[in-house]
Amino acid sequence: MNRHTSRPAARPAGQAGAPATSSLTPPGLRVALARSTSFRAGHRVATGGAPWGVARFKEAALPYLAALRRAGRTGLAPDTTVGRALARQLVDRGLAHPVPAPRPGPHPVTVVVPVFGRPTELHRCLGSLRGLPVVVVDDGSPDPGPVRVAAETHGARLVRHEVNRGPAAARNTGLALVDTPLVAFVDSDCRPDDGWLDVLVPSFDDPKVAAVAPRIVPDVPSPPTGLLARYEAARSTLDLGQDQDLVRPGARVGFVPTATLVVRRDVLREVVFDEDLRLGEDVDFVWRLHDRGLHVRYQPRARVAHTPRLAWRDAARRRHEYGTSAAALAERHPGRLAPARPSVWNLLTLACVAQGRPRAGAVSALVSAGLLRRRLSGTPGATGLSVSVVAQGLVADAATMGLALRREWWPLGLLCLGAAPRTRVARAATAAMLLPVAAEWVTRGPALSLLPWTTLRCLDDLAYGTGVTASALRHRSLAVLTPEVRLPFRQRSAGTAPHERVPRSRQDT
Repeated sequence: MNRHTSRPAARPAGQAGAPATSSLTPPGLRVALARSTSFRAGHRVATGGAPWGVARFKEAALPYLAALRRAGRTGLAPDTTVGRALARQLVDRGLAHPVPAPRPGPHPVTVVVPVFGRPTELHRCLGSLRGLPVVVVDDGSPDPGPVRVAAETHGARLVRHEVNRGPAAARNTGLALVDTPLVAFVDSDCRPDDGWLDVLVPSFDDPKVAAVAPRIVPDVPSPPTGLLARYEAARSTLDLGQDQDLVRPGARVGFVPTATLVVRRDVLREVVFDEDLRLGEDVDFVWRLHDRGLHVRYQPRARVAHTPRLAWRDAARRRHEYGTSAAALAERHPGRLAPARPSVWNLLTLACVAQGRPRAGAVSALVSAGLLRRRLSGTPGATGLSVSVVAQGLVADAATMGLALRREWWPLGLLCLGAAPRTRVARAATAAMLLPVAAEWVTRGPALSLLPWTTLRCLDDLAYGTGVTASALRHRSLAVLTPEVRLPFRQRSAGTAPHERVPRSRQDT
């Protein structure tokens, strides 16, 4: 994204008060259309957003939308009340993003680094944070001496838990010692690039923004050596891609890891990390910010290097551990951890196709498109839009079901793989599991050939899925294993699973 010389006129982060809920963007804040936003029907209808949806625009909005399209990635700062109101709606829906210019520090940020052992990683982390006030929280390391030496060497303030209480408690302990308007949580195995805060801090010029996350990239040799290192370089769990986004349940980016996260300290008076969660505390934290009407943004122009686990057993154990957080999160956020949310019509269509009845499937899809066409009555190009939305919904639901078969429903997925040579339904399920993996291999630029990529991708999902199963058994709850079948074209709740991309319609803008 381009750098800009103009500077927003919004209140600087150093003077941030309680986040505002204005219906306008701040004066001077530049806004650009999201890369995923597309227009049709004479630019009166847009698809995209977070989560994906359909937006219809009134006549008064068209000139400003045309100006936004001409501005491209540079964006523009609306100078009228109507323009700022429309910009606010576009940003709130994820159809557009703020593009404040990077600016140099010093920035009103204190860094909190939770650590448990790993003093060598801590040395590297603190070296990348030079010039910033840092609080290191030793969360009960068995040998506190090397951690103390690392903190003293780099001039960081050190506090210690005598017993290990988990990363959430360590962050809360460090937070209590912070008096700057912004706090950055940085894990000890992370190393921010130079200028990371110059990119992240201007995002807080939008007073609705409560937290901003950078892109976390694996620190592997270039070119990476070893099968697992090449897979990690191509598909790190923490790397959320190169497109900035609004983070919320149901969006392309459903949450961000707190491996590195910058947060307004004032919102942390009411929303702190849940110390009962040893894992998944980052998901819970981000979702609770969203539930308060606040924005969490993902800004990949700022990059942070992360030391990955490249031993096979360690990597598999960590993925399994991530999965074990599912049931506890489902208790705190009912409905958000359903493994799939297929619509009734899409289920019927896919079932017909799986059973070798394509004509019946086509009839089901046409009926679904017709019902949506009636719902979109009055929208320009409603017929073509309805067909497109139904087609995208079918693909999304098929991919989501395939993902669930690789992860949460892994025992059934393994049965389908074994039965694929013998039954048509098993072959269809296998295709739903493997075709999205092959498509991902093509789009990510194959660092591996297709067979090892597919094998590692499926093993990755299997390790996570076994953790989900273990959490369901431990909590005696099937919530994380039970799909939620949606009635036709009803509004989705805010609790859509992070990986789901099912279309829905929206009101006029």
